[in-house]
Amino acid sequence: MSKVMKGFPPKEPNQATLDNWRKAPYCHWAFHHVRELVPSAEIQNNPMNVWELESGTFDTSKIGLDEALIQTDTDALVVIHDNKLVFETYRNGMTSRDPHILMSVSKSMLGLIAGILVERNELSEQDLITKYIPELADSAYAEATVRNLLDMRAGVFFNEDYLATEGPIIDYRYAANWNPVPKDREAGDLRSFMSSLTEADGSHGGRFHYVSPNTDLLAWVFERATSTRYPDLVSDRLWKPLGAEAPGYMTVDRKGGARAAGGKCFLARDLARVGMMVSNDGQREGIQVIPKKWINDIIYNGDPQAWIDGDFYADMGKREMHYRSKWYIWREVEPLIFGIGIHGQFLFVDPAKQLSIAWFSSQNNPLNSPTFEKTFETIQKIRNEFS
Repeated sequence: MSKVMKGFPPKEPNQATLDNWRKAPYCHWAFHHVRELVPSAEIQNNPMNVWELESGTFDTSKIGLDEALIQTDTDALVVIHDNKLVFETYRNGMTSRDPHILMSVSKSMLGLIAGILVERNELSEQDLITKYIPELADSAYAEATVRNLLDMRAGVFFNEDYLATEGPIIDYRYAANWNPVPKDREAGDLRSFMSSLTEADGSHGGRFHYVSPNTDLLAWVFERATSTRYPDLVSDRLWKPLGAEAPGYMTVDRKGGARAAGGKCFLARDLARVGMMVSNDGQREGIQVIPKKWINDIIYNGDPQAWIDGDFYADMGKREMHYRSKWYIWREVEPLIFGIGIHGQFLFVDPAKQLSIAWFSSQNNPLNSPTFEKTFETIQKIRNEFS
């Protein structure tokens, strides 16, 4: 049994800190206690309007699930089929009441909210970022559009190397409040960090180029467009209409700037509710939460060539895919829609099978191809059980 954060107080080698919280064994505790390590802002739900899920059954005995959960350092797995909760399990000390960090599945949540803003004419996909953030006129984001950032097709130089020990990604973590800041460094904040990205890396609208700060920048755009703080926007436009059973939260920087790209923390069941809503063409119990047109756009309107030319084609097994509005689409006869976060976070949606699978893990490595493939193999087995 882990000794992390055991004792009053825990002995120093057993303490999860800002310096070690994303490494094993500390991450097994930290990923569902993030707000005890990083400042956060609440994403309120409406306890008077909860999407109550009926119970169903799912026989997992045929698919070797226990072995897969061990191999992937799984913390939680929740399966909803046809609006029924058919399976859930929790590990590594996590319970059904613990919000867990989504990492970059957070981006997919922002992609849904974008659809609401577009439908309500609060912004346009073709708007320049500088329409809302003129402070970035001299940055690499000049001439980039909202759509460029939604699809990770902005020509901004940024190397998303999670194992790097120096460079912009380290400055980004300092700015986001995710790493302890050396005494000789100025931490800044997420908004000031955006201004430091001045070097171009290709053209806007070109290849898929994964840059996490794009999503934090879009949250800032959304705030300017709606005059609403981003955590409150997530609450009002997604969390309350969805019928989430518990509040979520997200990490913030030293000025309250939202870490929209990776800092959201939700219950596993609530994340699975999001997937079920997407599977239902954006509806929850007949209530349209996300425009159906936007869901269809995500599924069918991405650019496969931009994906092939982009950053992740080989890493994701050269599958026939595209990326649209912060979601990955596996372009099968029955498409699989999913969000991915480092250290093993996933939300899988199979509309044809009316299936949503929320999968939280606390893997030591940010990215691990064999573990990633094991997850996909297991998801395919689960999908096949609902044929």
